Amino acid sequence: MVRSIKYIFVTGGVISSLGKGISAAAIGALLELRGLRVSFVKLDPYINVDPGTMNPLQHGEVYVTDDGAETDMDLGHYERFTHTKTGQANNCTAGRIYHRVITKERRGDYLGGTVQVIPHITDEIQQVFLDGTRDCDVAIVEVGGTVGDIESLPFLEAIRQFRVQKPRNDVINIHVALVPYIKTADELKTKPTQHSVAALRQIGIQPDILLCRGEREMPGDIRRKLALFCNVREDCIFGARDVESIYMMPTYFRSQSLDAKITELLNIWSREPDTEPWDRIVNIIRHPDSRVDIALVGKYVKLRESYKSLIEALNHGGFANACRVDLHCIDSEELETMSDEGVAGCLGKMDGILVPGGFGVRGTEGKIRAIRYAREHSIPFFGICLGMQMALVEFARHVCGWSDACSSEFDEASAHPVIHRMASQENLQGKGGTMRLGAYLCDLAEGSLARKIYNKPRISERHRHRYEVNNALRPALAEAGAIFSGISPDGSHVEIFELSQHPWYICTQFHPEYQSKPTDAHPLFASFIAAALRK
Repeated sequence: MVRSIKYIFVTGGVISSLGKGISAAAIGALLELRGLRVSFVKLDPYINVDPGTMNPLQHGEVYVTDDGAETDMDLGHYERFTHTKTGQANNCTAGRIYHRVITKERRGDYLGGTVQVIPHITDEIQQVFLDGTRDCDVAIVEVGGTVGDIESLPFLEAIRQFRVQKPRNDVINIHVALVPYIKTADELKTKPTQHSVAALRQIGIQPDILLCRGEREMPGDIRRKLALFCNVREDCIFGARDVESIYMMPTYFRSQSLDAKITELLNIWSREPDTEPWDRIVNIIRHPDSRVDIALVGKYVKLRESYKSLIEALNHGGFANACRVDLHCIDSEELETMSDEGVAGCLGKMDGILVPGGFGVRGTEGKIRAIRYAREHSIPFFGICLGMQMALVEFARHVCGWSDACSSEFDEASAHPVIHRMASQENLQGKGGTMRLGAYLCDLAEGSLARKIYNKPRISERHRHRYEVNNALRPALAEAGAIFSGISPDGSHVEIFELSQHPWYICTQFHPEYQSKPTDAHPLFASFIAAALRK
């Protein structure tokens, strides 16, 4: 039984990209299986107000919530691994914290007092802990970056203060640090973790649990050494080695009884978790019934995390069909300069082709070539956001015969702007948070493929875009064979475009990948992979 909210703070040391987000999500999954309600907050020390205007090649994907928040990609992990719903309150940056404090100062809330990092910034950070974690039993708060970064110091100080104010068994700190394997010495090295924990302790935070990230399992002597030098009990030191798939982490942590140790430290009584759903996924990963080759044609492919939710949703579609998805990331810019034979050689062996979203004209002609190949060679095709828009441009050019068809985003002089800017997007003063964002309703046409896949007349999906299908050209496009099978309830926005004379061809203006889970694949992705298997 849980009588008050318990807090787990997750920090990281040595280097970034150690898997703090995956670890936090996997821990949340195990606690949820124990019957506990979990919630998450991600704190990002960068000064941007949110990641909405950041380059995907630098930051990775922007995850979008139902309420329209543009957030860090780790919120996607939280939602995929658990049943929690995140929103604006679940992701906060240093930029947003400072903006709130400065706004209060300008308004006179501090009554003329000197505004300082302590207590004003740290108090505001602690308020974020509270605002983002209501109505739960366990709140998991992850701090981005690494211990020792200048920008993360106020967040860590806020955690230190918060921990002092709470009862002993209400707060624990889990620290993720690197234990690298040095091949030439044939040894695991503990010094990076020792220094990381020392830096954390200098701030005033003693970790309760260590998650040791590395390529290999830790032998007992390494665990004992870390316990001695990091002042952490040996039974509170856990391995976090590389695994075949992130979806093995819940069962991997469960095999070490990490969840049992967490509930012990937090003084929580709960049932034993039933990991059967995760065991089934692990079995599919290790022993798939079949394999399928999917081409992802985009312009951010040099950093796969730019398409993190999309790639995971494809994997979920594979799990739903007991198959492995072999993903082939193809740079759309490279397709632009290829010969027709080169395009055929690149795409001809694929079982399915997916063109995702993006911004700007770069690589769009390559996307159009991939879409045309999929349409003309009856390869299952899935277009998302900009992928849908380019599919309609391709249809207009090569089926309707409008050779100059384009999006007004890229060619304002086109006589056939099949995609154009929404009226609500005219005369905007800034870019951040100004797109069509969050969940919107969509009505599905009777008899359409989309209606068959969803098996219901109305759906809700998340959006992140600024341009829409041009309603003035909809009748002519429909007369040529375009099926607008998903429309907003007021009839003003096209949400789904499909073709009937094709094995599987669906394009969505929204991003269905944001609502897919490994244990519950989004129906569009499950159907797309099933169609690819039939090819």
